Amino acid sequence: MNHSEHSSFREKLVEHLFIGELLKLSWKEFGCTLEVASPEVDNAGYDLIAEDNGVVRHIQLKASYVGGKTASQKVHTRLSEKPSGCVIWIYFNEDTLELGPFLFFGSLPGEKLPSLDGLKVAKHTKGDQGGFKAERPNIRVLPKGWFKNFSSIDEVYEALFGATCYKAATTKPGEKAQ
Repeated sequence: MNHSEHSSFREKLVEHLFIGELLKLSWKEFGCTLEVASPEVDNAGYDLIAEDNGVVRHIQLKASYVGGKTASQKVHTRLSEKPSGCVIWIYFNEDTLELGPFLFFGSLPGEKLPSLDGLKVAKHTKGDQGGFKAERPNIRVLPKGWFKNFSSIDEVYEALFGATCYKAATTKPGEKAQ
């Protein structure tokens, strides 16, 4: 399948597979407590809103196939205005569409996105008639090295919603989570 020709389809497919993995983990481990929503318009830099364990995450999703050469991602500065904004860069197998590894750029649950100050301002991918590529003042280029690497959806879930999710799920009624 030509990934560049069908990039919009692939983007939605990877998004739905990712949501499915999060929901499956919530079903199996956390009593179906995860809530997921999508914005009607894409003008604030996020693709999903997910909530669990009292943490609301505004998530920008990026995707690359395993072995891809992409060295950075473009991130909207308005994502930093959201509570617990983050970017998840999902790698997937081109043949099987299996997800992983996952790259995460964000802070602890409940904390804002790390500062994007000092990052390069992105430019439009296509130039005007003269070939000039204008800057995109609200978009920053985030290098791959700024992301934390996770091998499993479990690690992503913990980064998103905290280790207390795991403790709360194993706590018996009447007990306090440690």
